[in-house]
Amino acid sequence: MLINYTTKELELLARIMRAEALAEGNLGMLMVGNVVVNRSVANCLTFKNIRSITDAIYQANQFAGVNSSLFQASPTTHEKNLAERVLRGEYYYPATHALWFYAPAKNTSCQSTWYGQKLAGSYRNHCFYRPDAGTCEELY
Repeated sequence: MLINYTTKELELLARIMRAEALAEGNLGMLMVGNVVVNRSVANCLTFKNIRSITDAIYQANQFAGVNSSLFQASPTTHEKNLAERVLRGEYYYPATHALWFYAPAKNTSCQSTWYGQKLAGSYRNHCFYRPDAGTCEELY
């Protein structure tokens, strides 16, 4: 999926990817970016009024990373390059159709459902959840 975005949104996406998944490495950050883009294009569930990268990142009570010092700092060139890859349409399983992710407590497995959605899979310490194909047509 391709999405329209501004330079400011590219930087915003890079910052939230870093804040949410720096410890997960490049692939983890790319997957977080996938979730943000998916929320921007999905016209379903709690994302019906989310139409941009900015809307998705600042939607109330969604990304804990917005309160992190990692989010406040300017993104590096590398982080912006990762964000640009996601915005150009690169997708990574299990975040391909995911609208949610979280990091379970240490020594805890991913729940089979979260926010009523099925587990798509996990990567390192993040669990990714996707809606059924018929629920959010824009994602499939």
